[in-house]
Amino acid sequence: MVTAVALNELFSAGLSTLDMVKMSQKAENEFVGMNCSIMDQFAVGFGKKDHAVFLNCDTLYYEHIPVVMQDCSLIITNTNKKRGLTDSKYNERRAECDKSVELLQAYKPLKNLSELNTDEIHQLEKFISDPVILKRARHIISENGRVIEAVKALKENNISRFGELMNLSHDSLKDDYEVTGIELDTLVYEGRKLPGVIGTRMTGAGFGGCTVSIVKTTDSAKFMNELSAAFLKKTGLLPDFYQPEISNGAGRLE
Repeated sequence: MVTAVALNELFSAGLSTLDMVKMSQKAENEFVGMNCSIMDQFAVGFGKKDHAVFLNCDTLYYEHIPVVMQDCSLIITNTNKKRGLTDSKYNERRAECDKSVELLQAYKPLKNLSELNTDEIHQLEKFISDPVILKRARHIISENGRVIEAVKALKENNISRFGELMNLSHDSLKDDYEVTGIELDTLVYEGRKLPGVIGTRMTGAGFGGCTVSIVKTTDSAKFMNELSAAFLKKTGLLPDFYQPEISNGAGRLE
């Protein structure tokens, strides 16, 4: 996205942000070989300072939701485990979700799992006999439900409930989607033991990479020190920590 923005500016190409988002996704799909959706590129293109992006990846409807951190801070923790997304299980999970959609055609016409809501999860077992495919579908549908509830929590400035939903999200990513691994789980479950932690979960495609946590600002230093020690003891890896702000997306810096 940042390359697209730079070239668009340099050559006065006249591309819209959405044009560049779609082109960047296409580059990931066709050049890199990762069958990703459009979320990451959209977040980078349409990010807004101190706001979350509520996005329907099917329709591309989006809404900026204010994030009021109150007395809390965001902390990104990098496992420093080396991985390659195209070598990971990402494409496999995508195929498993596609298979669940195919099987659920017997229930109702569907294009995406996001067309189902959490009240329909109990219907899955009637149409999906494979326990692995069932778990993948359950994660996607329940995760979409958590996103809807998270938007409500943010609009109500209820950061505590938002943190609870982050925790539930990671548990589902671990148990139903199976994309975490010992490094990410160590950061999350050791992190939850520490004071001031409102919520913590993996972020990204999993199998390594990073977690994102909301921590009381007064406890941030202790969180980083104690989590680093616990992580090193259990995995032999030393994590890196970043304290980001929620900023605008890719654009020209004046």
